[in-house]
Amino acid sequence: MTQLADGFIKRSFIFVTTNDFIARLRRAPDKQLVFVNLEGDTINRGYHLTEIKAAKFDTVDCGGAKNDWNETIMQLWVPADESSSEFMTAGKFLSIYEKVSRMIDVDRQAEVRFEYGDEDFFSSNYHVESITEATDALRVELRPPQTTCKARDRRAGGASCCC
Repeated sequence: MTQLADGFIKRSFIFVTTNDFIARLRRAPDKQLVFVNLEGDTINRGYHLTEIKAAKFDTVDCGGAKNDWNETIMQLWVPADESSSEFMTAGKFLSIYEKVSRMIDVDRQAEVRFEYGDEDFFSSNYHVESITEATDALRVELRPPQTTCKARDRRAGGASCCC
């Protein structure tokens, strides 16, 4: 993070690849995998990894520039009647990922995102802010996405905004 002259803080966001995330799980397979938001709210125990998506995006922004990228989107869900008192282990999460990655072409260099929503998390595809390791758990802090204008972001290079 950088403190700006006007008092605002500019955050430097990390980009966690699918490969980086999976490597962290492999180093701690017996630890519980705990997902939290920036306020410290935790995705409930007993969550399920319900789907893994290998997503490809082809877009054109308002400045007329073509953009393309891949993401790995991992969907989490907690059933209303879930009674488990434990978080999923990194090893169990990893075994689901490995099964899926044998069935679909997952870009291991793509950013990993987590799709989730409940009363504490608005429904979205979250970025990974950080991954920290404790004695018994891996803690994955999720950051909500932010919109931007790619054309404005490129403007320093002479690009105009809005076709």
